[in-house]
Amino acid sequence: MFDRLKLITDDKLLNAFKNIKILLVGVGGVGGYALECLVRSGFLNITIIDHDVVDLSNLNRQIISLHSNIGLKKVDIAKKRALDINPDANINIIDDFLLPDNIDNLLREKYDYIIDACDTITAKVELIRYASVHNIKLITSMGTGNRFDSTKLTITKLSKTYNDPLAKNLRRILKEKNIRVNPNVVWSSELPIKNHNRTPGSIILVPMQAGNLCASFIISDIKKELFK
Repeated sequence: MFDRLKLITDDKLLNAFKNIKILLVGVGGVGGYALECLVRSGFLNITIIDHDVVDLSNLNRQIISLHSNIGLKKVDIAKKRALDINPDANINIIDDFLLPDNIDNLLREKYDYIIDACDTITAKVELIRYASVHNIKLITSMGTGNRFDSTKLTITKLSKTYNDPLAKNLRRILKEKNIRVNPNVVWSSELPIKNHNRTPGSIILVPMQAGNLCASFIISDIKKELFK
């Protein structure tokens, strides 16, 4: 199934993909597309954490969400889809919320990379701390809601972000907790659109691109390490 991929790379890189262990936290708008990219690129060992179910409001932006699976667990749907793409994949699912008091219990494996595609800033802080303590490479997604222009998304360090309220709050909390880490983030320089509603608006273009960039970060990093 990877014949087309082999035309632009070699077995060394593809074998590396097979052995890398990835933790994906959140499999909604951003995480669903990150998972899609990883599985279709030949990654086999992926653990997914999510405690949500598919909702009608997810249909406009989440690749795993369909009318036929509304009300079902996202981790179950994501695993089924991944295995339908590549039956050789080893998809481990954790149907739970990631919290400060359970993160060490939930994360028992040794991961090479963490993709933070979750919604809660508390979980983001804990993942940044955990990745730093355990020397795991991490990419964390900032806000994708209330944005329309997918070309404004990029990867940089948290300290370089602007026009992103989530990133601003994250910097503040890390400083307050004395967590001296400057993580890699996927973020948008686009000013959030004011929609006069507490629920953020969304279009598929932005979370889709954020998920693609999260996967791209891992792929590019592995390639850089192999061929440096």
